[in-house]
Amino acid sequence: MKLSSRMIRLGFDDVRRAETLWQDSTLQDLLALDGGPTAAEWLDALGDAASPDDALLALVRMAEAVTDHPAANAQWHRFVADPENVARLIAVFGGSGPLADTVVRHPAQALAALSATTLSIGADANEVRAELLMGVGADPGAEVPVAASGDTAAIDAMRLAYRLRLMRIAASDLTSREPLSLLPAVAAALADLAAAALEAALAISRAAQPGGGLEARIAVIGMGKTGGRELNYVSDVDVIYVVEPAAGVEEADALAVGTKLASGLAHACSGTAGEPPLWPVDAALRPEGKQGPLVRTLASHVAYYERWAKTWEFQALLKARPVAGDMALGQAYRDELQPMVWQAAGRDNFVEDARAMRRRVEDHVPAQEADRQIKLGKGGLRDVEFSVQLLQLVHGRADESIRSANTLTALAALSAAGYVGRADASQLAVCYRFLRVLEHRIQLSKLRRTHLMPTSESDLRRLARATGMRLDGSEGLLQRWRATRREVRALHKEVFYRPLLPAVAQLSTDEAALSPQAARERLGAIGYRDPAGAMRHIDALTEGLSRRASIQRQLLPVMLGWFAEGADPDRGLLAFRKLSDELGSAHWYLKLLRDSPSAAVYLAKVLSNSQYMADQLARSPESVHWLADNESLQPLSWERLTGEVDAVLTRADAEEAAINSLRAIRRRELGRTAAGELLGIISESEAQAAIARATDMALVGAQRIAQFSVFGEKSLPADGAPVDFMIVAMGRLGGMEMGYGSDADVMFVYRARPGVGDAEANDYAKAIAQRVGTLLGKHGTEPTLEVDVDLRPEGRNGPLVRSFASYREYYDRWAEVWERQALLRARPVTGSVELQGDFLDLIAPLRYPADGLDISHVREIRRIKARVEAERLPRGVSPQRHLKLGPGAIVDVEWTVQLLQLQHAGEHPALRTTGSLAALDAAVRAGLVDPEDADRLRDAWLLASQLRAGLVLWSGRTTGQKLDLLPTDRRDLTGLAQTVGFAGNGNELEEHYLRLARRARGVVNGLFYGVGDDNSGSE
Repeated sequence: MKLSSRMIRLGFDDVRRAETLWQDSTLQDLLALDGGPTAAEWLDALGDAASPDDALLALVRMAEAVTDHPAANAQWHRFVADPENVARLIAVFGGSGPLADTVVRHPAQALAALSATTLSIGADANEVRAELLMGVGADPGAEVPVAASGDTAAIDAMRLAYRLRLMRIAASDLTSREPLSLLPAVAAALADLAAAALEAALAISRAAQPGGGLEARIAVIGMGKTGGRELNYVSDVDVIYVVEPAAGVEEADALAVGTKLASGLAHACSGTAGEPPLWPVDAALRPEGKQGPLVRTLASHVAYYERWAKTWEFQALLKARPVAGDMALGQAYRDELQPMVWQAAGRDNFVEDARAMRRRVEDHVPAQEADRQIKLGKGGLRDVEFSVQLLQLVHGRADESIRSANTLTALAALSAAGYVGRADASQLAVCYRFLRVLEHRIQLSKLRRTHLMPTSESDLRRLARATGMRLDGSEGLLQRWRATRREVRALHKEVFYRPLLPAVAQLSTDEAALSPQAARERLGAIGYRDPAGAMRHIDALTEGLSRRASIQRQLLPVMLGWFAEGADPDRGLLAFRKLSDELGSAHWYLKLLRDSPSAAVYLAKVLSNSQYMADQLARSPESVHWLADNESLQPLSWERLTGEVDAVLTRADAEEAAINSLRAIRRRELGRTAAGELLGIISESEAQAAIARATDMALVGAQRIAQFSVFGEKSLPADGAPVDFMIVAMGRLGGMEMGYGSDADVMFVYRARPGVGDAEANDYAKAIAQRVGTLLGKHGTEPTLEVDVDLRPEGRNGPLVRSFASYREYYDRWAEVWERQALLRARPVTGSVELQGDFLDLIAPLRYPADGLDISHVREIRRIKARVEAERLPRGVSPQRHLKLGPGAIVDVEWTVQLLQLQHAGEHPALRTTGSLAALDAAVRAGLVDPEDADRLRDAWLLASQLRAGLVLWSGRTTGQKLDLLPTDRRDLTGLAQTVGFAGNGNELEEHYLRLARRARGVVNGLFYGVGDDNSGSE
């Protein structure tokens, strides 16, 4: 193969230039040595480099340097005999221009450094420290190491020793087949190397001071990535200085010497010298930042953090670690300040401040860099680091196992303790490693501090090769980078914005740790009636070392407070324990409560405010999923419900199984609706409509099952049923205003198919009607739905089912005014479009009379209403407390609206609706009701309806007279107030309802009874 073709295949960019360099005579002489790689092997080695072009150029320069350097020339012979040495050399040449320069400038030392026998990325930190100290002539074993001199030569020696060690780390890193796996060791080695450089720089600085600056004890505290042993190749090295006077030295003198020592240290690392600088030494994280003194005593540090430090400063201290100087003093600094770090989460607005700081970091990223930032941008390294640190600071008060300063170590600890899901932690760790490797490779190229993805095709291709993605190319690299950002951002949002975090942060350390004594005291103080019983539930949920118990220990301190915000915290905790016993082994359950923005707080609210929901969730624990997503708490559409009916009836092969499935769907939807209403996601009117839709669905499915069963029992021919059968919704079902315990008020209508006799058709229709009632009302594993047909013609004395012709005859001849009133809510649910249309046409003149009502009919309606008030109100009950039949209650409002409909719907089509509030609004638009009066009627009707629903939700009962009564028991009143979300206590709710009902009754007196409005304005 031609040289040029081979170079193209190997990845050279400038093949013509590469051919010229390859043919350099000095290079060829050097490569032709016996015992070394062949020319072909050298080319293959170059092809493995991040930049084969750069590697070849450096190799040519190296040939010249070695040729002119006898010692290096001799060493070269030994060096190239080992293929691993060659691979490391070429990796450095192709991966880092500045390190290649170091090799060329110092060939003998560099070759020695890159030799396999001396290469060790995991070298002991003390070994690295000793190497750099000896390089500057300091005794590594001395209590206070002082360099042989403090001049430029010593600085150059320290910097070269640093670069040679850096080269060894880079060589191992660049030749690794698993760079993501090696990353933690690389980052730790870089941090240890930086610490050693700081120690050597301090020794050089002491050498420049009279007497070695021994008047001051000085400790260098590594911060940021240095403190966490996760340093980059090129980064500011963040430090804080602590100074104490030596024995017999005045504090002011020690501080003056300490300042000189710190300044000299910084100069040795980043000032002017022969060898290139290492990195800036950044002391901006010290108290008061750049405005504060460079060095402080330990007492001064402690005083500052006790009185003045901001939230971010404690977050920064999480990574504080003594790295150089007086280690005993450094450890004393850490011992004094670390307890403050783990109490910082208890500061006011701690979590909000941390979140605001992350947003500020994002906002300060220049717009032109936002999509290139590996570190600071959305989905970057800071998202991972801030998420980990916030979890540590909030939960670390009570859990020492998660207090690591290293991001990956802390993430693993958080996962092991259950603060982060194992899959999420694993994904975050992989993403973090990948981002760090990208950052490292980009920085290595020119040894510049940068966190930006390159934009040029050649740089991207080089980066892909450097990260082991040679076959993926630049496009593959970009795709993975973008996918990683998306994954990191999603997980960051999930973790960083958990509602648990600010709630946990507000707890005391004992409360967060569920200390028994503190827990009992807290339970009694916040409203638990049986703290001892609550403690038994807590113990049962948190005992043991399982992951489940660990996550419960995170959840419960906060959820105990959320339960206490509800009406009955004891009941809520008991229901939670039962639910957790049922679902605790399900991997999704506790993860959902821990990670979801809403699930845990929603669950606490519904369980402590609603026995109905506690029972619903006990029946269908998987419904907890709804609480993680407000959209899931929205009632299902009619299309979704009918789709489920189709699916159930397609799968079912038995009548009982089919109807149980339909009743289960209705129960599920009532539970979904109840949760949505309790949490304020849907309104009372929306809840009523949702319950009616679920009931419609059950009726539709029950009719289909009944028809199928009856069809089979009667052995009817396969060409179709003999009648068109229709269910007409009446009452609150017809008005789409059902409650959780409402019966299904219906009428059954049929019309015979052509050729079918009346008797046969009636027999078939009656069988269907009876079967529908039986299917829905028969007691079984799912809640019943009573089908009430009392609103049919002639009421209980009339036939269960009538033909359309029979209805027409009856309504033409005998319809009474109460039946016409009842038809105002008639709404077909099933049946053919033709039958529905004909029925609606039949009843339209009855319920929407063109000429309205004559006075006799008005008197009759008023008489019936008065009789209802007199006869149907339970004995011994205060009428004012009856939410349905009492003055100004539901029936008052509905009959008033219905009277207006009967009187005026013939003239005003907008009144032709089955809904009470829709009809009331239409009456206002038609000028029949004053808007203020309408508001009084609407407010009373809505609150009475909400209270009736609330009584079901609070008590868990769906039947019984008490569900229509405003409670007199103070506890029930308070529970009802919280269940319906009333902004006040039970007494205030009682006063509020009675006031609204009195106002509404005043309007009813005027509109319905035609008497003066004496009470409408009373309070």
